[in-house]
Amino acid sequence: MENEILEPVSPTGQYFTSSVISVSVIAVFELEFPIDQSRFDTLLQNVFLPINPRFSSLMVKDRNGKKHWKKVEVDIQEHIKTPNFPRGKSPEFYEDCLSEYLSKISLEQFPESRALWEFHIINYPTRNAAQNLVFKLHHSLGDGYSLMGALLSCLQRADNPQLPLTFPLLNNKKPKTRKINICGNNILSRAFDSVYDFGWSVLKSIVLEDDKTMIRSGDDGVEFRPITITTMVFSVDQIKKVKATLHVTINDVICGALFLGIRLYIKSTEHDQSNAKSTALVLLNTRNINGYKSISEMVEPDAESPWGNQFAFIHVSVPKLAFSDPIDPLSFVLKAQKVIKRKRNSAALILTGKLLDTLRKLRGPEVTAKYIHRTLKNTSMTISNIIGPMEKMALSNQPIKGMYFMVVGVPQSLTVTMVSYMGQLRVALGTENDLIDAPKFRQCVQNAFDMIYKAAVPFPSI
Repeated sequence: MENEILEPVSPTGQYFTSSVISVSVIAVFELEFPIDQSRFDTLLQNVFLPINPRFSSLMVKDRNGKKHWKKVEVDIQEHIKTPNFPRGKSPEFYEDCLSEYLSKISLEQFPESRALWEFHIINYPTRNAAQNLVFKLHHSLGDGYSLMGALLSCLQRADNPQLPLTFPLLNNKKPKTRKINICGNNILSRAFDSVYDFGWSVLKSIVLEDDKTMIRSGDDGVEFRPITITTMVFSVDQIKKVKATLHVTINDVICGALFLGIRLYIKSTEHDQSNAKSTALVLLNTRNINGYKSISEMVEPDAESPWGNQFAFIHVSVPKLAFSDPIDPLSFVLKAQKVIKRKRNSAALILTGKLLDTLRKLRGPEVTAKYIHRTLKNTSMTISNIIGPMEKMALSNQPIKGMYFMVVGVPQSLTVTMVSYMGQLRVALGTENDLIDAPKFRQCVQNAFDMIYKAAVPFPSI
């Protein structure tokens, strides 16, 4: 076919493919029954590739050094990987094999001669699946919302393929207007918060660095070290009970559990560091959405929920433990809610976006990418989440039991991702090997959530 120059690579896509940072997304689908490998060629060729031209494109530079997407012929076989493990072993053994394999591919870079995605078929039964299907996609192709929307377009409802998948509604209601006599004070308060939040964000990106702890090595090149990906499952119904009691969001509840879990983990490992300075980068989808749009709607020029990287991040300090008093687990949720709500409504998000855009125009994408790399490296963790369908999905008529994803290539020792599916929230923890004890950290987060749930919902409903 004739090569074709497509649209320029977005600014965020350029940052994530720079010489200083290369970020990818790994998505894992757990199947109840295996699919014959011969069917994947057709699925990828006829269903996946047509979703978006970027899946059949290379990223190239023109004579001025600007990056573009260039359409090419894709040999599906070059993108399909099927690892070989020893035969006849237990699901627990293959669970370890899968974990090591995910760690391995998380460190591998995409060849410049191929489109920026891979499909891995794990034909061995693990504790959670008869077969695991792993997509690895470069973040320059799109953010979690775009990529999840693309992958979901390959799937159908297991109970009735003719019906559309449905998603939890997001609460995007605006708060009620306050009385006119405090309007002026509110505007001044928000202006002050915006200036303060923006200034603190810039300082965190340039000079203010988190303490080195048992969840943050702070070393150069941490993104090139092996990681362990573990997952845990929370009941959405239980989270909603805490949400209703405290009048917060689901994201606030989980962030509170993560923050308390971090303090419990550090305290049990290195008591003197239990109140060290630790900051999380919480990623926010900047689209105005109530669920996924179709791919055709996303790629429209003036789409309400456009394809691409449409997100921002906010700095949230991990609350500290009070040594003199018993642990108040609910305070971690309420503090997380207070900070996230204030910063979400702050103009600091807009100012940060303007800063990155100005830096790119004046100094170029490489310098901007270094700024983003420093922002990530100076903090202790990143938290991102996406919504999944409420019904069971199927691929080629085979039910999908569960799914999770992980962002890799980030210069941090800890990454946390979340996705909802069939009334459960799957949380994935990406932890640096030889620094974080993954099973212990996972248990501390579970203990933290149990403490929060017990404090918020002490008795069954009558």
